[in-house]
Amino acid sequence: MQVSPPKQSAMNEKHLIDEFLNYLRFERHFSPHTAKCYAADLHQFCEFLSEHGGGGSHSKPADNGYQPGTGDGPGAALAVATPPRTTFVSEVSLTSVETEDIQRFLAFLNERSYSKSTTARKLATLRSFYKFCLRRSHVQVNPLATIRTPKQDKRLPKFLEEEDIRKLLETPDTNTVLGCRDRAMLETMYSTGIRVSELVDLNVADVDFVGEALHVRGKGKKQRITPISPTALAWIKRYMELRRQDPRAASFNQEAVFVNKHGQRLSTRSVRRKLDKYLALAGLDPTISPHTLRHSFATHMLSRGADLRSVQELLGHQSLSTTQIYTHVTVNRMKQAYDAAHPRA
Repeated sequence: MQVSPPKQSAMNEKHLIDEFLNYLRFERHFSPHTAKCYAADLHQFCEFLSEHGGGGSHSKPADNGYQPGTGDGPGAALAVATPPRTTFVSEVSLTSVETEDIQRFLAFLNERSYSKSTTARKLATLRSFYKFCLRRSHVQVNPLATIRTPKQDKRLPKFLEEEDIRKLLETPDTNTVLGCRDRAMLETMYSTGIRVSELVDLNVADVDFVGEALHVRGKGKKQRITPISPTALAWIKRYMELRRQDPRAASFNQEAVFVNKHGQRLSTRSVRRKLDKYLALAGLDPTISPHTLRHSFATHMLSRGADLRSVQELLGHQSLSTTQIYTHVTVNRMKQAYDAAHPRA
């Protein structure tokens, strides 16, 4: 069954996607990064429709590409992804997409060996987009109504052992202001389990040195208060003291806790680069990411007796089922210890 109303022009298609991205940002409070990921997935879907037919496309090469956010109409988005490598043509109409187009797109992703998790994410983008279109009466039927999400492989989260964490935390040269900053960042991430996006978003006013807590702005702008260890607070305080001694300190971002060498708020990419540097220096697994410190925090908390609900609150998980994956890790570790120690195992 074809999804109508009639096909829109290329400009209206652009505004439709921009309207969706603005909805994600300002009504759902998605982060700019998440909104860009959704935009990139929609770009790829439009490319597919253009190159393989669908959505009213006749696979005609386009001279003018899709560049969201450049229009001056009310739908211009404030946060969009970089325009795609291949642009879609004016014949493509997202409001004319049929269920068969979605099925062919999933087959296309499978042929190119996309992982199940990546395919599921792209499918989630399309589900959100067409639910939005249905609510706004841009379409009369949701083309994904009968599409099922591929079953995901269960993967246990990667984490560092406590000794490896200690080695990593002690790697930065704390005789320098940047080394002290990096030690404070690593200590904070492991002490609190906050996401790297939450780390770089921290303001000085969010650090409660007396109450030993952080005020964290999480996903969807949801705020929570999480405890932080005296050790991590001591490193933050030491870093702030050294930063104030910099002759350029007056021109630095005064709100941000963690800033780069130019005094501007640190980016998540910079945190990843710093972590890569210290992993190499410490001789640890180079595939470790900042999120691994979050996994390590949760795993070590549960291993030492913390209850699941408390860890859920500390991580800022909306659903307990998201936190439960860490119980599988701790149970596996207990089984390994049992097998190694019990004489009849």
